[in-house]
Amino acid sequence: MFIGEYNHTIDTKGRLIVPAKFREELGEHFFVTKGFDGCLFAFDRADFEELQNKIMSLPLSNKLGRELQRFFIGSAEESEFDKQGRILLPAPLREHAGLDKDVALVGVGSRIEIWSKERYEAAEEGLDADEIAIKLEEFGLSL
Repeated sequence: MFIGEYNHTIDTKGRLIVPAKFREELGEHFFVTKGFDGCLFAFDRADFEELQNKIMSLPLSNKLGRELQRFFIGSAEESEFDKQGRILLPAPLREHAGLDKDVALVGVGSRIEIWSKERYEAAEEGLDADEIAIKLEEFGLSL
């Protein structure tokens, strides 16, 4: 399970250092794809294949199904670490997430979210603990 928040920088070649804890969980080969809210999602092989199977089971006759397939599967890149524990993020994925220099890697259970630091701080700024508590109750969850 991925948990925690780490800040790193992306170099001019699009390489990003991934924390050792996350590298262990991701394994040797993993997948990075477009995510929601202007970030990227990174999944280990098993979780990505599970997501892929669910999305690919959507009917081709359904426009939303085709859009989801393109968004998650069409944009996905299989990745691996170099000797320095870095991954190469292709330009289209960097552009989707607005990645330039400062990056936040956030462990969210079965995935890692890769954010531009600026976007992540803006998203976090909008969070209110009381509103989150209300939303938890709406989902039938309580702490």
